[in-house]
Amino acid sequence: MIASLAMYDRAETREATDRLWRHIRDGLQARGIEAPHELSRGDGAYWPAWQAPSLVLSQTCGLPFRARLHGQVTLIGTPDYGVDGCPPGYYRSVLIARADDARTDAAAFGGAALAFNEALSQSGWAAVHEHFQSLGVPLFPALQTGSHRESARAVAEGRADFAAIDAVTWRLLCRHDGFAARLRVFAQTRPTPGLPLIAAKGAPRRAIFEAVAEAIAALGEAERLNLGLQGIVDIPQSAYLALPIPPAPAQIQGER
Repeated sequence: MIASLAMYDRAETREATDRLWRHIRDGLQARGIEAPHELSRGDGAYWPAWQAPSLVLSQTCGLPFRARLHGQVTLIGTPDYGVDGCPPGYYRSVLIARADDARTDAAAFGGAALAFNEALSQSGWAAVHEHFQSLGVPLFPALQTGSHRESARAVAEGRADFAAIDAVTWRLLCRHDGFAARLRVFAQTRPTPGLPLIAAKGAPRRAIFEAVAEAIAALGEAERLNLGLQGIVDIPQSAYLALPIPPAPAQIQGER
């Protein structure tokens, strides 16, 4: 059995994340659903977990879900992180640049060096691609970093001009990483469905949804604040699949 909640996992949130999992695990077991004692972490918490036939619960990103995973997994629900300006369960990306960069809007960053976490990221790649495309502004994905945190750091250190950062991750960066003080938000993308919870195909969706809802409600106020969690909502699969799948960054790089 595998379970992972790695998308917003970091040292400062780990204790609260583990407590959340214990509540979920107990709720699942009370419903007759077997669950692992502890969460999987490291590289195995992502694609190996998402594609495992023994997956009890994990959190993925909207782009991997619609591009590769839908039809192979069970969509459980979407955690609500209370992102400003977004409906419950939705989120957006903030576009960040260095605080001393004089450019003030997305149009001014046309052709500038974008740091992005990975090609299959809704918030780090798909959202900014759609945003620039809607403005008719050229986009240059110059540097792949492997994570939102490293994309933000690359901008702060001058290795890239800007990046698109998941708004929940940006909240955590501002709270815990000193280099975020050297950055500023210059634009935001439109809201899209947030990072969904998934389980193996054929899993008892409603029972797992209820266990997660009860677990979030059982957290203490400080733990919910630490994680930014407000609840879980039922966003239909169609809302995820309606979003476009962007070209790969390498394809755009090759066109330059």
